[in-house]
Amino acid sequence: MYRDRVALYRELEKEFHSKILVYVTSDRPNMAAQISPDVIDYFIDHLDKIKPCGRISLFLYTRGGDTSTARNIVNLLRMYGDFLQVIIPHKAHSAGTIISLGANEIVMTKQATLGPIDPSLYTALNPRRPEGGIFPVSVEAVKGYLEFAKNELGIQDEASLASIFEKLTDFVHPLVLGEVYRSKAQIQMMAEKLLQNQVTEPEKIKKIIDFLCSESGSHDYTINRREAKNELGLQIVNPTAFQYELIKRIYDDINEELLFGKPFLITEVNGAYAVRRCILESVVGGADYFSTEGVVVRGKMPDGQTAIQNSISYEGWRHDHASEGGQVSVRNGEEEVIYERGSGYQT
Repeated sequence: MYRDRVALYRELEKEFHSKILVYVTSDRPNMAAQISPDVIDYFIDHLDKIKPCGRISLFLYTRGGDTSTARNIVNLLRMYGDFLQVIIPHKAHSAGTIISLGANEIVMTKQATLGPIDPSLYTALNPRRPEGGIFPVSVEAVKGYLEFAKNELGIQDEASLASIFEKLTDFVHPLVLGEVYRSKAQIQMMAEKLLQNQVTEPEKIKKIIDFLCSESGSHDYTINRREAKNELGLQIVNPTAFQYELIKRIYDDINEELLFGKPFLITEVNGAYAVRRCILESVVGGADYFSTEGVVVRGKMPDGQTAIQNSISYEGWRHDHASEGGQVSVRNGEEEVIYERGSGYQT
């Protein structure tokens, strides 16, 4: 919990001569979260308490999210700090990589990874899955489909290429394809501007953007610190042994709280639950977290089978008032129920 981590944050601030801000979006199965615009106001609250300073370090763990929000976060941090450092304990993929590109330097542990920044689109016009929900449309997947037809199958005549494109529009709405092109151009422009904080040579910037947007081959491709430094030319810093110990202890404690590796299964819950899915913390700003809360009720069907009803009572940001005591509040409709830790409270 935050009350256990705050001393580690102070130690890390001494080590880096910087103000630490911790932002984590969980990738817990069935309760994952992403970088999204609703976090911006909370960033502002923390930064107002930190106040403008010489150095700001963002401790970042995320699998990605909204690219515009990522750029907004970088711009905000730069308004409060002259030098921006991003500390990556493990994963900073997709939009997390975009944030990292906007730093002056990136501190990466041995296990830390960056990733490609080619976007996937989620719109109301996306193709629908048979079981519900929508298919994401990857910018590079669309490009790959068309290049496969031309380069691998050797189709060159305009009539055949037009037919292949029409087949694509049977599955993907033309307006989504237009947004694909716009998104790719936008993210390349965004990356070019952000990279100027750590790379000055235009040829190097182009090489980095080309690799992160296209040449990595897959959105799941991971980039370790050696590749990020030696092959891409990013400003990568290895933590000292003591710095690594602090970073690892912070990450392990957050992992224990958010349970990255343990799927959230309704079938294993009975009664009230509250699951933290994002956290934003600092020494002076305390702890804010995004929570999904509800109640699971079990009953018997006429045929003897067990029926499970999940009623979500709250989903949004809260401030961690539990960091100073042993109780947790869960708001259920208009009533706020107080749970002692270890009784009906489940994560």
